Parts: sequence; C-alpha cells; structure tokens
Amino acid sequence: MLEIGSTVPDVALEDTTGQVVRLSEFRGTASVLIYFMRSTTCPVCTGHVKDLAARSGELAAAGVRVLVAVPEGRAEAKAWRAKRGLSLRVVSGRDGTPHEAFGLTKKMLQQSGSVLIDRDGVVRHAHAATMPTSAYDKKGIAKAVEELARVR
Repeated sequence: MLEIGSTVPDVALEDTTGQVVRLSEFRGTASVLIYFMRSTTCPVCTGHVKDLAARSGELAAAGVRVLVAVPEGRAEAKAWRAKRGLSLRVVSGRDGTPHEAFGLTKKMLQQSGSVLIDRDGVVRHAHAATMPTSAYDKKGIAKAVEELARVR
C-alpha cells in the first residue's frame, strides 16, 4: 500500500464506459479519494460505497472526487454500477487490477481500503484491510479531507 506523503504513480484505470482515467489528469485541479472494494459481490463493501455516495456532495464541496475501484473487469463493473444506480465513477484496471497497482494484495481475500490523493499527487490518507468490515476508515478519511481544506 502506498505510504502517506508519497507521490502517486500515474496509474491508468478504465471507467465503466471504457474511458481511460489517469491519476495525473486530476493534478492541479482536484483531490481524489479512491475506495477499493474487495469485490462487487461483497455486501459490506457495497454498504461502504452507499455511504460514500451519500457523502459525495460534501466531498465534492471540499474539492474531492470519488472513484470506486473494483477488482473485476469493466463489464462486471458496469453491470454492478447500473444495478445500484450509482452516480460515482467506477473504475477497473487496464493492466491487472487497480488493487495490484496500489499494493493491495490478495491473500485469502482481496484486500480493500482507501487512498486520498491531494491536488499535487501526494497521498494524504492510506488505509488497507483484509476484512471488509474494517476497510472503510470513515473517520480517517474525514480527518484527511479536513486537513486538505486547511492546506488549500
């Protein structure tokens, strides 16, 4: 997992429409919060995404764009997003999974978690967990977003 204070590599992801999403496209314009789901079949992860969707207006007001990363391919991601009527942008990997690109390994279960990247491409929050019940660090994310506001 990336360390707080490190610079994020320019990872190329793909959204559910097939559009390439490069992390460098957000530099200088917006911070990015990426939530990594264990899988689209994980009900706990889906609950975390529902909370992020409910908070998306608050996050957008703080200059934070939200991406939901899934380990499955684009077709599965697209079907999952449509079934839930999500407005959040859902991404999968172009070469391997987004999880692999960020150092979230698959042990017995796929690790999940979150990364908050500031406008300069610096990691301000990083959290990973093997169990999905502890993968969504809501308080840690909120604290990191507050700190972004102070730095602006």
